[in-house]
Amino acid sequence: MSPRLTANHSLAEWLEHILALHPSEIDLGLDRLRHVAQRMALLSLPNSTVITVAGTNGKGTSCALLEQILSQAGYRVGVFSSPHIERYNERVRIDGQELPDQAHVDAFNAIASAQQRTSLTFFEYSALGALWLFAQHQPDVVLLEVGLGGRLDATNVIDTDLALITTIDLDHQEYLGDSRDSVAVEKAGIMRANTPAVCGDPKPPQTLFDAAKQHQADLLCRDRDFSVTRTDTTWQLQLGSQQWQQLPLPAIPLDNAAAVVVALQQLPLAISDAAIRAGLAQVSVPGRLERLGNNLVLDVAHNPQAARYLAQWLQQQQASKVIAVCAMLGDKDMRNSVAPLLPLVDSWYTAPLNVPRAADAATMQQLLPQAICCDSVAAAIEQACAVARETDLVILFGSFYTVAQAKQYWRQRR
Repeated sequence: MSPRLTANHSLAEWLEHILALHPSEIDLGLDRLRHVAQRMALLSLPNSTVITVAGTNGKGTSCALLEQILSQAGYRVGVFSSPHIERYNERVRIDGQELPDQAHVDAFNAIASAQQRTSLTFFEYSALGALWLFAQHQPDVVLLEVGLGGRLDATNVIDTDLALITTIDLDHQEYLGDSRDSVAVEKAGIMRANTPAVCGDPKPPQTLFDAAKQHQADLLCRDRDFSVTRTDTTWQLQLGSQQWQQLPLPAIPLDNAAAVVVALQQLPLAISDAAIRAGLAQVSVPGRLERLGNNLVLDVAHNPQAARYLAQWLQQQQASKVIAVCAMLGDKDMRNSVAPLLPLVDSWYTAPLNVPRAADAATMQQLLPQAICCDSVAAAIEQACAVARETDLVILFGSFYTVAQAKQYWRQRR
């Protein structure tokens, strides 16, 4: 048994300690977590409205838009999201701000005091830490981004006031199943009886409707209960007799934006049209179509559905040539994640990631034999940007680790 850390240890020491505590990175199930949460009185947040967000893609962007609109409407908002890109502190925001290291240390210390002999994964520690911080700060609204699936995810240890499901597609098949039908059931696990639920996926599987009925949740779905139309410059949302016209196009997928606006209408919160429009106009998410410099764009796309969205975005750009930098994790569906981009990219650069789950250089070369293989993400960016003209676009994608290493290189260059 490793020695007990205290509130006097650093955040870095705590993170290293927590990573070593559990034999596996992922261990789905709520029993262990519930025991600790109960001892910490964290099975509910009675002073906050809780919105839980699940989905294959779009969770982070949906949470960002929810946060932006709610803040514009005057509410204090707490957000738990994962994974972080560069700093652990990114995982918890209150009133739009990250918290200092000591706040997270205090949260971890409180968990360790209540943990006894219960084993917790790194993600379970981070989720409990976020709940403890929200209990201290008592924001008006708490946004919980599901880590994996929904039904057995750590964020599902407390009941939600609204379940938002963004998209349903294949990822983490070893945990969630190898069909959209099975994935939908796992996502639907965040629903609660007599509680609103919203799904932004335009074509959800029948199993989602079946699960909603089983959970006795009040489910609203895209193209059944609400609809979206867009022009080149604006979009329109119809929800029953409610209609929003000439809404600003956000810098996130429209499917997610529409579901967020609909979701907010299901809660007893005062949200003005002005707050919605301001939130849509101002929302931005690190690592999602994030632009560095004049022609380098970063995106965390790491599965086929996210790659399809990235391909759609690329088709709308006016670049002379598209140069791609790709580095992925070996346990992802790499071939189908690259496929949507193949017709749109003029030249490729690949690199291995210096993390345990990374696809090695040989695997990346086999995936993209036409690519120039580099030793690192930094070297790949440097070479890609060196050959790019002002009218070209360099797009980097593949994982959160890829984006993190790109941002680190960009900050330290020259």
